[in-house]
Amino acid sequence: MSRHKSKAIPGRNLRLADQIQKDLAGIIQREIDTTRAGLITLSGVELSTDYAHAKVYFTVLGAEPEAATALLNEKAGWLHSQLYKLLHIHTVPTLRFFHDEQIARGIEMSILIDRANRPGPHSGVPDEPEDQS
Repeated sequence: MSRHKSKAIPGRNLRLADQIQKDLAGIIQREIDTTRAGLITLSGVELSTDYAHAKVYFTVLGAEPEAATALLNEKAGWLHSQLYKLLHIHTVPTLRFFHDEQIARGIEMSILIDRANRPGPHSGVPDEPEDQS
């Protein structure tokens, strides 16, 4: 699921955000040692209306999100320069990385819903009577 917000030329904004996400994912996978930051997956890019700034959202598996956030923001300048080489646009946005908590929240909500729907003494749903035959 991608995140995109902008008021400027929506089609171009979405295409550029998708291209930035795709290119950054490839660069991170090939060029950055993420062993201390776990498996990083980019989940979306939000561009400012003037394309000068990009918020890049990611999820992480196998490490604390803070470690991945620190690594990615530490490498943001270098990633910007790599994007400049790949994208043929006048302004390559500055990058800021944020842990995407929507997926984790979705999983938590799903677990809570499953628990609420599970019959048992604490669920509020009566157990089905046992068949006495």
